[in-house]
Amino acid sequence: MFAVGWGANQFSPMLIVYRHALGLSAGEIAGLFAIYAATLIPGLLAGGPLSDRFGRRACVLPFAALSPVATLLLVLGPHSLPLIAAGRALAGLCSGMVFGPATAWVQDLSGGDARSARRAALALSAGFGLGPFVAALLAQWAGDPLVVPYLPHLALGTAALVIGLTTPGTPRTGRQAPADRRWPPAALRTREFWLGVALPAPFVFGTIALAIVVLPEEVTSARTLSAGYAALMTSLAFAAGIGVQPAARRVAARRPRAGIIAGLAAGAAGAAVGAVAVAGPNEALAGIAAVFLGLAYGLCLVNGLHDAEQLAGPSDRGTVLAAYYVLAYLGFGAPYAVDGLNPAFGKPGTFAVIAGVAAVIAGLTWVRAARQAAPPAPAGTERNRLTPAAPPSPSEGEPAGRRT
Repeated sequence: MFAVGWGANQFSPMLIVYRHALGLSAGEIAGLFAIYAATLIPGLLAGGPLSDRFGRRACVLPFAALSPVATLLLVLGPHSLPLIAAGRALAGLCSGMVFGPATAWVQDLSGGDARSARRAALALSAGFGLGPFVAALLAQWAGDPLVVPYLPHLALGTAALVIGLTTPGTPRTGRQAPADRRWPPAALRTREFWLGVALPAPFVFGTIALAIVVLPEEVTSARTLSAGYAALMTSLAFAAGIGVQPAARRVAARRPRAGIIAGLAAGAAGAAVGAVAVAGPNEALAGIAAVFLGLAYGLCLVNGLHDAEQLAGPSDRGTVLAAYYVLAYLGFGAPYAVDGLNPAFGKPGTFAVIAGVAAVIAGLTWVRAARQAAPPAPAGTERNRLTPAAPPSPSEGEPAGRRT
């Protein structure tokens, strides 16, 4: 997960390099960003169910092997737009086929407690954060900025595959009873999934996209935007996201929904600070906003994965987690949403709208969690206030658990 996450996200700061080195248009840049998603989503939708049926290893290891191949295409064709596009398309497919099944694999090997969500989130976040950070530094200060930034992933991807080959597999779950093969899985047909897990999911990658893609462009000009500043924003956001994950894991284990609420609140705060930063513009305030947005990413990811895992069973875990990742990846559309809202609200207004949406969803999640935690009122409460209770019969004196 760490290696494939590195390969997936190392490309983000390179868009700046390609824009200046190859003279790419805004449409071509958007196309390179979109082609990754175009293969990622089908990979997620296929990878989860296939891993439930044929096993985690069978899905993860072949595409972990193809991840450095995707990077090799970028190295071999640094000035070829078709080869760059092919590399990004293959990277998206590898991410989709690995992230859901690998997260389920971690859960299978972790005993099912909240630590599994933290382990998966930590591996993914570390790859997502270090990949673009190292690539941006190498692109800024090393020679040949279109080739050298990709070399670390070639070595890392190969090493990760060797380690993965030694990892124990888990039993295949494809021989479940016919009643368990209904599509979609039972967890995806519940209000608990769609209201408690799916609704906040886009804020996982939506907040990080605001921090590492939107804010650097909004507070700098085309002449001053550099790979070095993008690396700084990336490091701030992912350092905060990774640093908060131990606390997020403890919150997930003790208080359901509290971590999601805290993550959405951090996202609202980050967007609010971002509104002030882009109004300036102020690069220092943008860095503070990136920290809050990174906290939102870490809290939402760990707690979202934990909640999805708890709803899934062993026979559909890969499918449910892949569905969660699909919803989370919708957040990478945040840069396009910002571009669409800017003409109507202005740049500060758009960030204020995002902050308001995050705050509203946090409030709705809090209300729903409070209702679920409140014990049901005992039958006949109003009558018992007015008349003395009769002495309990022997059967009524039994413990509540026994009567239940």
